[in-house]
Amino acid sequence: MKKEKLRIVSFVLSIVLCMGLFTGCGHQDSTGQQENINKKFSVVCTIFPEYDWVREIIGENSEDYELTLLADNGVDLHSYQPTAEDIAKIGTCDLLIYVGGESDKWVKDALKETKNQNRQEINLLEVLGDAVKEEELVEGMEGEEEEEEEEEEGPEYDEHVWLSLKNTQVFTSAICEALAKMDEEHTASYQANLSSYHEKLSALDKEYETSIGESENQTIVFGDRFPFRYMVDDYGLDYYAAFVGCSAESEASFETITFLANKVDELGLSNIMVIEGSNQKIAETIVSNTKEKNQEILALNSIQSVTTKDIQGGITYLKVMESNLEILKQALK
Repeated sequence: MKKEKLRIVSFVLSIVLCMGLFTGCGHQDSTGQQENINKKFSVVCTIFPEYDWVREIIGENSEDYELTLLADNGVDLHSYQPTAEDIAKIGTCDLLIYVGGESDKWVKDALKETKNQNRQEINLLEVLGDAVKEEELVEGMEGEEEEEEEEEEGPEYDEHVWLSLKNTQVFTSAICEALAKMDEEHTASYQANLSSYHEKLSALDKEYETSIGESENQTIVFGDRFPFRYMVDDYGLDYYAAFVGCSAESEASFETITFLANKVDELGLSNIMVIEGSNQKIAETIVSNTKEKNQEILALNSIQSVTTKDIQGGITYLKVMESNLEILKQALK
């Protein structure tokens, strides 16, 4: 991606800064072996959905854990830059959970520089396997201008795998297995919590299926980048959007604006959609180019920009997905 070179520079600087941190964790006993001062299990997550899934599964055993969310300042997956402290936490944790796509390629570089044979790692894209989708350009969508050498690297995959309730059941099962391996004493507790959480996920998944299936409209138009491919594919929805989900573009061409405005008119839509935190400028321009010029702008939450304040306020993955369903109901009227 275009920002990859900046990421590599940032990563190298972080490695240099954090080398001293690795040597300062713990102390040596008389045999020269490193002892772990912190007896809690350490779990590091790169994005909020992973963090919240772990919270759900460990449940009443939370006091036994030091749970870290790296991207906790509202910066999304595509813009996040690791700090020296982040690299150090990855180097010493018991379990690392990350997406595994192009946007957090820095994680693999960090793992190469750390020596921790006991650390478990969960790469969401690897867990999903053949079900991972390639980024797609739908009609009217603008593609990113890639450098020639990047084009030769092969297809880019859609990283937003957490926006599928069905995928989430797969991911949480993998997390439960890892936690049980790390802490066999509480295996039964983790499995019970997983079962309870899966019931909630399945119930909400059924609500999505029923509500969307009963909707007369089956198409949404996004005046923004579109990270909801896994969600719409789960329920057979069609979509049009300005950019792919991982796009760094912020300005849409006249052709894209015109195409999307015409689609809104053609489909008789009463709304244009954006992702959370959008400045809505593209959506507003689309509205101004429709016949009616009165469409409402609705926002779906991709759960990429969660802050510590949000967490303290009680945000959860399920709450956001429930809210997204209500927005979809409104959009599909």
